[in-house]
Amino acid sequence: LARMATEDRGHPLGLSFWTAIGGGTMLLLFYLFRYGPPSVGADDMKRFCIIALLGSVIPNTMYFYAVPWVPVGVLAITVALVPMLTYALSWGLRLDKFAVKRFLGIVSGLLAVALLVGPDTSLPDPTMLKWVLLALSAAAFYTVENVYVDAFVPASTDMVLLVAGALTMAGVILFPVVIAFDAFVPLTLPLGKSEWAILAIMLFSSVSYVMFFYVIRVAGAVFASLTGYMVTLCGVFWGMLLFDERHSAWVWSALILMLLGMALVRPRRRATGR
Repeated sequence: LARMATEDRGHPLGLSFWTAIGGGTMLLLFYLFRYGPPSVGADDMKRFCIIALLGSVIPNTMYFYAVPWVPVGVLAITVALVPMLTYALSWGLRLDKFAVKRFLGIVSGLLAVALLVGPDTSLPDPTMLKWVLLALSAAAFYTVENVYVDAFVPASTDMVLLVAGALTMAGVILFPVVIAFDAFVPLTLPLGKSEWAILAIMLFSSVSYVMFFYVIRVAGAVFASLTGYMVTLCGVFWGMLLFDERHSAWVWSALILMLLGMALVRPRRRATGR
């Protein structure tokens, strides 16, 4: 959908703004209809701002910048780095215990990155390297967001309100930037393919965001980040099916190593009461 949304060369900042404000509005309307006006305090606003920056404003914009220039399948492989980085950060902060298998999973993921960006014949065009590195940087921000939600968001927090607030805050933060850079992307009638793709991203990303945060709360950030399995495999599949992408042996090797890394980075067990 992101590739389709950028086909008309919509500015990445403008697309990131619509993804945030649109998804946040949808979730906020749902919350108001279901529960009524929310009670939001200073701590809630702080969480909204942190999650907005770590999970939306910075990484989403990075991906929108990268997606027109890099095969969808390759971008999907970069997402698979999140579980390995999540465990590494959780271990470093002593939120998770060290385990040899998980460490080997991190090594496997780093080897995959080396295969993806190292050989000259890995990518279809060597000039794609800077965009792949940008996508890998975005994965690092998603990692910090995962661990922040796991470690610092109270178990009693309503995830719908949390995501609604974070996405709306992301839209508020992005709006003046969009105006300053003349990056606004109008949604005009009749809606074309790019406009429909933007609306679909608003819906799917906001709903999946809430589901993802629920999984973090129930099972921890490492386990939740293993959704990268589906993101990676489906991203490679859709790229081949919809955009006729074909990958080098280096990319396929990187995919195998990423999947192996995720298999080794197993989730920690968590009490069912949380």
